[in-house]
Amino acid sequence: MKKWITLALSGVLTLGLLAGCGSTQSGSAPAPTQPAASEPAAPAELSGVVNTDGSTSMEKVIGALSEAFMEQNKGVTVNYSGTGSGTGITSAQSGACDIGLSSRDLKAEETGVVATVVAKDGIAIIVNPQNPVADLTVEQIAALATGEISNWKDVGGNDGAVAFIGREAGSGTRDGFESITGTSDKCKYTNELTSTGDVVANVASNPNAIGYASLSAVDETVKAVTVGGVAPSEETVLDGTYAIQRNFNLVTKEGADLTPAAQAFFDFATSKDAAELIAAAGAVPVAK
Repeated sequence: MKKWITLALSGVLTLGLLAGCGSTQSGSAPAPTQPAASEPAAPAELSGVVNTDGSTSMEKVIGALSEAFMEQNKGVTVNYSGTGSGTGITSAQSGACDIGLSSRDLKAEETGVVATVVAKDGIAIIVNPQNPVADLTVEQIAALATGEISNWKDVGGNDGAVAFIGREAGSGTRDGFESITGTSDKCKYTNELTSTGDVVANVASNPNAIGYASLSAVDETVKAVTVGGVAPSEETVLDGTYAIQRNFNLVTKEGADLTPAAQAFFDFATSKDAAELIAAAGAVPVAK
């Protein structure tokens, strides 16, 4: 009898404990609460100075890109120094600038830097608006540059001595022109000038002058002749039918990180978002 009572009590105790495990009465432990999610940190505003240095032919392109970028990033200043392609490359090599600008491709000896094509440019062959010559072949252009043809009447123009106007040694435009026409170290310059704008002005003031200039720099003061019947334009440069053309390059130091501001500007300049700006500046964007 005592054994039966002990077992009964044991069963009641067990049932009571089981019932207590599922109890929702006050006094039971509250459910753990999840920690509140933290708010994502707002991105830091981009700030700093980006120094670009080099090709004067790229002035309009880099100006348009800089203006748009600074409008989007009020804390950034983009500076430009028009010193010529050769100086732009050496400045990128030495770290004197963030991004060098070169309107020619790198030479074999120009190491330690990387060139990224941002646009293409036609090198326009320009004459004075009074000159009746409207079309020249690449061979005729080369002969005019080297002095092999010294009088305009030999190519259908007026009787007058040819004045060949070009850029100084180290200029990307000069290098591009001479490389394409096969006249390196052979040109006989009447004037060698330090900027594209000076070449345009010189040709505009001399009825017998001929010169070369970035397509983006050509204005109504001079006349761009067709080359082999093809006019320099965005379409003919991009499809390769215009013979005298070159690359516009952003030059950066190999293996070195750009500052956040410089990297952001580089990314913007080489993006599809920049295509319309580059085209409006007279060059041909490569990112479409």
